Amino acid sequence: MKLKLTLLLLLITAISFAQKEVIITGKVIDAEENFPLEYATISFINKTANTVVTGGITDLDGKFEIVVPSGIYDVKIEYLSYKTKTYSDKLFDKSIDLGTVGLSLNLEALDTVEIIAERTTAEIKLDKKVYTIGKDLTVRGGTVSDVLDNVPSVSVDVEGNVALRGNDNVRILINGKPSGLVGLNSTEALRQLPAEAIERVEVITSPSARYDAEGTAGILNIILRRSKLQGLNGAITVNGGYPTQAGISGNINYRTGDFNFFNTTSYNYREIPGNAYSNSEFIPSGDRLEETRTFDRERKGLSTNLGVEWYINDTASLTTSIQYRDSNNEQESTNRIVEFENSSNTTTFRNRFDPEFEDDKTIQYSVNFDKQFGDDSEHRFTANFQYESSTETEASLIQQDGIDVEDVTTDESQDRVFLQSDYVLPVGEVSQFEFGYQGRFLTLDTDYEISFRDNNTGLFERSTGLSNNLVYREYVNGFYTQFGSKIKTKFSYLLGLRMEGTRITIDQETTNQFDRKSYVNFFPTVNLAYELGEDENVTLGYNRRIRRPRSRFINPFPSRSSATNLFQGNPDLDPSFSNTFDLGYYKRFSNKVSLNTSVYYQRTTDTFNFINIGTDDYFIFETNLIVNINDPNFAQLDQDYDLIQIIQRSPVNLASNDRYGFEFTLTYRPTKKWNINGNFNIFQSVTEGTFGDTDFGAENLSWFVRLNNKYTLPGNIDWQTRLNYRGPREDAQNKSEGIFSANLAFSKDLFKDRASIAINVSDVFNSRKRKSETETSSFNSYSEFQWRERTFNLSFTYRFNQQKKRERSGRGNGDNFDFEG
Repeated sequence: MKLKLTLLLLLITAISFAQKEVIITGKVIDAEENFPLEYATISFINKTANTVVTGGITDLDGKFEIVVPSGIYDVKIEYLSYKTKTYSDKLFDKSIDLGTVGLSLNLEALDTVEIIAERTTAEIKLDKKVYTIGKDLTVRGGTVSDVLDNVPSVSVDVEGNVALRGNDNVRILINGKPSGLVGLNSTEALRQLPAEAIERVEVITSPSARYDAEGTAGILNIILRRSKLQGLNGAITVNGGYPTQAGISGNINYRTGDFNFFNTTSYNYREIPGNAYSNSEFIPSGDRLEETRTFDRERKGLSTNLGVEWYINDTASLTTSIQYRDSNNEQESTNRIVEFENSSNTTTFRNRFDPEFEDDKTIQYSVNFDKQFGDDSEHRFTANFQYESSTETEASLIQQDGIDVEDVTTDESQDRVFLQSDYVLPVGEVSQFEFGYQGRFLTLDTDYEISFRDNNTGLFERSTGLSNNLVYREYVNGFYTQFGSKIKTKFSYLLGLRMEGTRITIDQETTNQFDRKSYVNFFPTVNLAYELGEDENVTLGYNRRIRRPRSRFINPFPSRSSATNLFQGNPDLDPSFSNTFDLGYYKRFSNKVSLNTSVYYQRTTDTFNFINIGTDDYFIFETNLIVNINDPNFAQLDQDYDLIQIIQRSPVNLASNDRYGFEFTLTYRPTKKWNINGNFNIFQSVTEGTFGDTDFGAENLSWFVRLNNKYTLPGNIDWQTRLNYRGPREDAQNKSEGIFSANLAFSKDLFKDRASIAINVSDVFNSRKRKSETETSSFNSYSEFQWRERTFNLSFTYRFNQQKKRERSGRGNGDNFDFEG
C-alpha cells in the first residue's frame, strides 16, 4: 500500500512539475570588449529527443528573457563568428538569472567569413558551375540583371536580354523551378528583383537529364537567399540615385524550434531615360525615312516572397511559400519622323507621341516536400507543386501631330501549373541512381485590340486587320532517369535520358482558327569528369535540347512597335533542336591563380531566324489606315496622301546553325587586398539556309570580354572597376558594331561590419548603345538604340545577426559528384 501511495505522489509531482513554467534571463556580451551582442540566439534542447523545445534572441542591450517549461536541458548560446557556449544537463525548476555570458571570437571562422564576403567563389560540378555571389560593389542597389551581367559566360544586352555564351535561348529558373517572380515578362522581371536577394547563380551549360530540355543555350538557375540560422537574422538595403531612382529591399529569417520563417521583400522606383534613331532608304524609289525616338520610363515594382519551412523530423521537411509581384510601369515615347521623297524632292515632318501604361501582377503558391531516408542525405525523395497566375495590361492612346489617332490595348493572362518529383537512390558507396517526373502546364490568353480615329467622324473604329485574341496552351510531360558513379576516385560519370511529350494548341478566336501540334522527343545527356590532381580536372559533356516557339512567335496577327514597323508571328514555326559538346579544364595553380576554360560545339537544326522584309502594305498618316498596294482602291487614293512603306519582321525556320566557341575565366589575387578576374568568350557562328528566294546563309566571328578589378584602398575603402566589351556581330541582313561599357564603385563597411555604404556609376562613359545596319532587297537602314543612360546610385545596407557571412547551403539539391573550385 505504501508503495502504491509513493508512486501516486511521484506521478502527481511529475505532472505538476511538467506543467510548470519558469523564466530564464541573462545577458550576452563580447568577452573581450564587453559590448552587448544584439540578436544572439539562446536555444533550450531536450537531450533525449534531440529537439529544440524553445528559444529566443537578445535585445539591443544583449539581454534575454525566455519562458521555458521546467525540466533538464542543454542550453546553447550562439552568435555569428563567435564560439558557441553550451550548458549541459542544466535543471530549470525555478526562474533564474544566468547572469552575464561572455562569448569569444572564433578567429578561424572569422577568417572564412572574410574570404567568402570579399569575393565571388566558383564551384565546379559535373553538369554546372556554381557562383556564390560575393561582395560585388558594382551591382549594390542594382537588380538581378546587373548581377547576371557580371557572371562568367553570361551577357546581358542593352535591352536586358540574357545570353549564355552569346546564345539568347536561355532557360531561367528561380530556386530550380519556373517562378512567378519572373512572370509574363522575364526581361522586365529581372530588372525588378534586387541584387541583394541572390545567394548564388548556377550556370548550367551541360544540363543533366534532371533538368527540363527547354533552352538550347543552357540554364541559369538563380538561388535566392534564405538563412537557416537559429533565431532572427536578416539585412535591409536602401538606395537612391540619378536619374531619379529609389528603392528598399530586405530579407529576414526567424528560426525557432522546428520552424523557419523567411521573407524577402523589395520596392523600387526608377526613371529610365532612353533613346533610339533609325534612317531607312527604300529601294528602288530612293525615298528615305528618318525616325528619332526618346523614351521616358517610370518603373515601380513591389515583390515579396513569404514562406515557412517545417522540419517535421531530422530527415523530412515541408516548405510552403507565396510569391507576389506587382509592377506599374509608364513609358512616354516621342517619335519625330522626317520623310524625304526622292521623286518630288519634298520633306515632311511628323511627330508621334505614345504614352503607354502597363500593370503587371503575379501570384504564385509553392509547396515542397523533402524526405531523406536514414542518415544518408543522398537517399532522398522530393516533391514540388507550384501554381502561378499572372496578368499584364498595356494601354496607350497615341497622338500624331497633337491629335489622338490610335487606341491600343493588350490584355494578357497566364496560368501555369508546375509538378516535379525526384527520387535519388545511392548504390554502394560511390554510385547513384535517380529518376523523376516533371509536368508543365501553361495557358496564355492574349487579347490585342487597336482602334484608329476616323478623321471624318472623329470616332475610333476597331481595326479588324490587327485586333485579335489568341489562346495558347503548352502542356509538357517529362520523365527522366540517370545513373552516376566514380571509378577509383578519379573518374566520374553521369549518364541520363529524358523523354518529353509536348502538346501545343493555338486557338485564334478572332478567325476561329484552331491548330494543334503534338510531338514526343528523347534527350540523352552525358557528363564525364577526370581528376588530374587535387586542384586540376577535365570535364566532358554532351546534351540534346529543344527550343519551342513562344506564343508571340506563332501569332499570325501583326503587332506594331511603331507606325511603320510590324512584327508578325509564323504559325508554321517548328521547334528547334540542338546537340552540344563541351570540353572543360580547371586548374588552380596556387592560392593566387586559377583558370577555368572550355571548348564547345553546338549544332542546331530548324533554327529560328528573324527576317526583315519590305511589305506591300503602306501606312497613311492622314487617315491612320493601312492599305495594300495591290488593292484596286490604292490607285484611287488622293495623291497628296502621305504614304510610308511598312517593314515587317517575322521568325522562320532556317536549315541549320553551327557554333564553335572557346572561353576562359582567369582569377588572379596578387594580395589579400587586390583581386582581378577576367572572362573571355569567342565563338564562330555559321548559318545555312534559304527562305523564299533569299539566301540567309551567314558566317560571323564574335566575342565578348569582361574584366573585374577590385582593390582595397587605405581606410578599408573598397574600389571596384568592371570593363565589358561585346564584339561586332553579323548575319545575312544585319551588322552590329561592338559595344563597350564601364562600371565603377566604391564601398566602406561601418559599425564593425554590420553595415556598408556604397556608391556606383553604371556605364561611366554612356557608351552602351547598340548600333546596327540592315540591308535587304527592298530597303537599307541604320539604327541606334540605348535602353538606359548612365546612372549613379548610392546604397546603404544594414545586417543584423549576419555580419558579412554568406551561409553555405546545407540541404541542397545539387548532384553528388563535385569538384571544388
